Amino acid sequence: MNTRPADSLIIALAQLNPTVGDVAGNLAKVRRARDQAASAGAELVAFPELFLAGYPPEDLVLKPAFQAACRTAIEELARESKSGPALLVGTPWVEGGKLYNAYVLLNGGMIEAVRFKVDLPNYGVFDEKRVFAPGPMPGPILFKGVRIGIPICEDIWGPEVVECLSETGGEILLVPNGSPYWRGKTEHRLNIAVARVVDSRLPLVYLNMVGGQDELVFDGASFVLNADRTVGAQLPAFREEIAITKWRRDAGGWHCSGEQVPAHVEEGDKADYTACVLGLRDYVEKNGFKGVVLGLSGGIDSALCAAMAADALGPQRVRCIMLPYRFTSQDSLDDAARCAKALGVPYDILPIEQAVLGLESVLKPAFEGQKRDVTEENLQARARGTILMAISNKFGVMVVTTGNKSEMSVGYATLYGDMNGGFNPIKDLYKTEVYRLSQLRNVWKPDGALGPGGEVIPANIVTKAPTAELRENQKDQDTLPPYDALDAMLERLVEHEEPIASIVAAGFDRDTVMRVERMLNLAEYKRRQAAPGVKVTLKNFGRDRRYPIVNRFRDPGRPLPEPDTSLVKSGGSAKGDAFDV
Repeated sequence: MNTRPADSLIIALAQLNPTVGDVAGNLAKVRRARDQAASAGAELVAFPELFLAGYPPEDLVLKPAFQAACRTAIEELARESKSGPALLVGTPWVEGGKLYNAYVLLNGGMIEAVRFKVDLPNYGVFDEKRVFAPGPMPGPILFKGVRIGIPICEDIWGPEVVECLSETGGEILLVPNGSPYWRGKTEHRLNIAVARVVDSRLPLVYLNMVGGQDELVFDGASFVLNADRTVGAQLPAFREEIAITKWRRDAGGWHCSGEQVPAHVEEGDKADYTACVLGLRDYVEKNGFKGVVLGLSGGIDSALCAAMAADALGPQRVRCIMLPYRFTSQDSLDDAARCAKALGVPYDILPIEQAVLGLESVLKPAFEGQKRDVTEENLQARARGTILMAISNKFGVMVVTTGNKSEMSVGYATLYGDMNGGFNPIKDLYKTEVYRLSQLRNVWKPDGALGPGGEVIPANIVTKAPTAELRENQKDQDTLPPYDALDAMLERLVEHEEPIASIVAAGFDRDTVMRVERMLNLAEYKRRQAAPGVKVTLKNFGRDRRYPIVNRFRDPGRPLPEPDTSLVKSGGSAKGDAFDV
């Protein structure tokens, strides 16, 4: 092992897109990145958290065969490290009968150092305590005489691990991450990193992975902060990149300068749109679908999904189907056709009247004496869902489902109908956000998008009143409050768990809030059966929000009472004693 004190160091940051479970594919990515970094003179190549396994591996990582595959891959890389740059790679690691989230240094043909994640997140989308054991407080690793501290992802969200690394001689903090995107995350991460730099007075490398994994999208946007909080490097968001960072040591410690000009990082609506496209692309590609099919209704939700699909996969891999019935307006037919033409996607019209009448004929004896109601309306949606699934089966393409978060919240969707599908790129976007992103896409296209530029969602789709067209002259607002009010209430109820009383105090009608909250609770069983979709908000339906389906609690809408502390035995809560009442 070479411990020569160095005054300069070249570190390559491999912001790459792994696939969960594809150990061989991820290993190949490591090798390609190593070779590319070597040609640029890198001495050390760093990869994100759990890169060999993919992140998050969930219960897959408990499988002994998977653990062995990851260990074998690490050993292969270690043997290959006799020449070329050293590697820092994230991997599962079994030691002493325990499974750890580990980061290993491979150098000189050996596994020179192993460090374990200490702080295992167990909130929101994370469930690491389920599968990993927490590691001990780490000291820095030694590479070419440089003491590099390795706090892994969550380890920098509190001060303790970085404090330990600083006190034990760390000179550079290198933080491998599997940090998923949600709106506003970029600024939040930067604030955390700045706090650790201030605490430790050390430069910090924040290396994040990129790509989609089920509902999660990892946005990359890796960066380096010097000890004086200047930015040493900034990598792009939502795409792979290998960045060469050059480090020099002087009397004040280590300082970094990146070779590339700092990349622009998308924020706000542009970041949300790009995340949805990347999430859809990786879900389709990593699951091996040939392409996608979706129902193009002439409404804004399906139009935005079609645009995202074209941007993700290219227009020729997106098949759009208009499925008209007697309540489908000419406006909808015209708008769907215009949208398909603007996007350049294959487009078919398959009328569903025979299917709906056939179902009604079959059900006629069972429905004898019953009035027509929403049941017959839902037959239309279910006929459409069946046709789309048949096309999926026949051609090996995935059905994209197109319900927004407003609809998912209040159950304004039909099980086994418009909810059919494999993935939903707008599942975590409220209706008002769907409108906003549609308007944005008409004047902007993200870097790397494969769809056409210009207006791809016809103006009439954006301006007309939304409708499911399951009966004559139907409008969404016959059933729901106006979307601007509904979405504001839902954000308070879902993202912030606000009591009804505080929402009413903010100016909303009490009866309307009570009705919306009731619909939110009753629709849980539908959400459990919905397709996964990209997470873009702080709290999505799925990994973030886990409510029971059977749930009798209802917020009474009154101000919350203060706890009666006189009923608590002194010391009872601290010591775990039984309450004495």
